Amino acid sequence: MQQVFERGGTLEVSIARAGSPSAPKVDPLEAAGSADLVWRLKIVALEEESVLVEAPVALGKTFHIDDGMPLVGAITIGQNRWKFTSTKISDERPASSRGPCMRLQLPDHVERCLRRFVRVEASELNLPSVSVWPLLDPRTIIAAETANDAAFHAFVAGTAVTGGAPPMPLVGPKFSATLMNVGGGGVGLRVEPQDSAVLGRHRIFWIEIPLGRNHPVPLVATGKVVHTHLDSSQRTYIGVSFDFTFHMAHQQVVVEQIHRAMQQAQIRQEN
Repeated sequence: MQQVFERGGTLEVSIARAGSPSAPKVDPLEAAGSADLVWRLKIVALEEESVLVEAPVALGKTFHIDDGMPLVGAITIGQNRWKFTSTKISDERPASSRGPCMRLQLPDHVERCLRRFVRVEASELNLPSVSVWPLLDPRTIIAAETANDAAFHAFVAGTAVTGGAPPMPLVGPKFSATLMNVGGGGVGLRVEPQDSAVLGRHRIFWIEIPLGRNHPVPLVATGKVVHTHLDSSQRTYIGVSFDFTFHMAHQQVVVEQIHRAMQQAQIRQEN
């Protein structure tokens, strides 16, 4: 933790999934699943019994985590990753920070993650499997995003969605990725070696992120790849920045979808 702080690094944090203590536990940054969001948060200050991190933010919106909420997170240094459990203590706004911060309990210990599977003292987390298409004409996203917006608003209002299957933009062949984390302006995705060749030919993609059984309308958006790197298993990690150039109104719907997913995760934990 001290090494990460001194390098101006980040923690990856998610709300712990409620479940049986005897159930198998998996690495939240390695398990492919359905709906848990992992946030990449910059460390602001490190103290003897707590760590101060920037609050979760996406597209200019700060997302609140309740005090006392159980968390599971990870520290990454190079190719090595350690997991830990923690608890949200309080919200703070120090003068030295760029925005709202959260104080988290410093973990008693961290556990090095295995490449594929690890048991830790935390409930199971499942990362969304994302559908990704090369976007051949960004202007064609308007109808698709407008239909998605209408479907989400109808779902929130409890009314029926009409019009059949939503339209698709002009795209190339689909491939799958894993949603690794959510950041200020986009997401981090992991692409398996067999699907990574397309990254050398395209930089703009249409992405669809399922948010779980309680969120029947997926998050869809245009994304631009802003950086990539390979891990030791030849999997490609890509940083994707959301782009709302052709339909700015869709940005607010994406914010609302993420906000609802955060609220539901906390309700699920409390119940």
